[in-house]
Amino acid sequence: MTFNAIIVAGGSGSRSGGKKQWMPLGGRPVLDWSVTAFEAAGAARIVVVVPAEDFEQAHLAFGDRVRIVVGGAQRADSVVNGLKALGAAGNEIVLIHDAARPLLKPHHIKALLKELETKPAAILALPVTDSLKRGDHGRIVEAPARDNLWRAQTPQAFRLGDILKAYERWPSGQSPTDEASVATHSGINVTLVEGDMSLHKLTYPADFALLDALISGDKSLKQIRIGQGFDAHRWGEGQSVWLCGIEIVHDQTLIGHSDADAGLHALTDALLGAAGLGDIGDHFPPTDPQWKGASSDQFLKHAADLIRQKGGEIVNVDVTLICERPKIKPHREAMRQRIAEIIAVTVDRVSVKATTTEQMGFTGRGEGLAAQAIASIEI
Repeated sequence: MTFNAIIVAGGSGSRSGGKKQWMPLGGRPVLDWSVTAFEAAGAARIVVVVPAEDFEQAHLAFGDRVRIVVGGAQRADSVVNGLKALGAAGNEIVLIHDAARPLLKPHHIKALLKELETKPAAILALPVTDSLKRGDHGRIVEAPARDNLWRAQTPQAFRLGDILKAYERWPSGQSPTDEASVATHSGINVTLVEGDMSLHKLTYPADFALLDALISGDKSLKQIRIGQGFDAHRWGEGQSVWLCGIEIVHDQTLIGHSDADAGLHALTDALLGAAGLGDIGDHFPPTDPQWKGASSDQFLKHAADLIRQKGGEIVNVDVTLICERPKIKPHREAMRQRIAEIIAVTVDRVSVKATTTEQMGFTGRGEGLAAQAIASIEI
């Protein structure tokens, strides 16, 4: 079923300690989680509504994936701006979602779309299970019954024309709590679809810790990312060469600022690239004298540590060495073992291969050695 999505990403973040939509969660900005979920579910159009001061940042981060729209003074104004920016037909379905509920999954969206096959509107919600109290200046004045009470979540799904007309009928000067309130006021029957605890709303700093824990325990909330790396060094006078963390006796050595281990350099770049953390030169500039002659295993370990600090896991790595000499096969298993030790994974996740260029190019002429690497991580 074709549908459109609006993600409301406003708010000052006064209770969460910063603008929630840009804060990191599981190694990604909060807003990215909702954008990715709607993309995975096949949304025809996605509109993200942000405050005016965030427009440039949002456009740089997501402008090639979604349409960015400036919001209004109140949340309701922002929603209406988003609805009008869709450019969709009145009978098309629109899902309105808060970026502050980032752990949205495609099956939540499918549940709402199924209801809209026969119903005019539907929202995700959870039945209230806690005892309710109404307080006044710190004391209980009433204990309302919780029977038939639900906690509204997002997304909330409507026909575009219906919800736009409902907003036109909403009393001016009043602020609705959500789109379901607006629809109900206009006479639209809204169906309750059981939601999910994972759609917990980010409000306070402790909420980030809660959702981070959910992400760590739920592999379906993680992404597989791929990075690639390449490095090359020229041959010079020497008696040994470092390749993939192993010293090999040889009649030449590779020339570089560090130990010139092209295999580890390429793999370091692959890991950094998979995690979106730049490249080896950003972290270990060749202009910095402290890295002169440095062992490259510390570069690779640094990249692996950064990935784990972001909550990620190295899935597998694959290195290809391109040279005529020395022969790599006799040392390949030692290389695999050493790489596995440096990045703290089992050796079955590490592959090292070698090839020649049939005496073509700079590697074929024996002028230098090249290495390429691919790494996959789960984050």
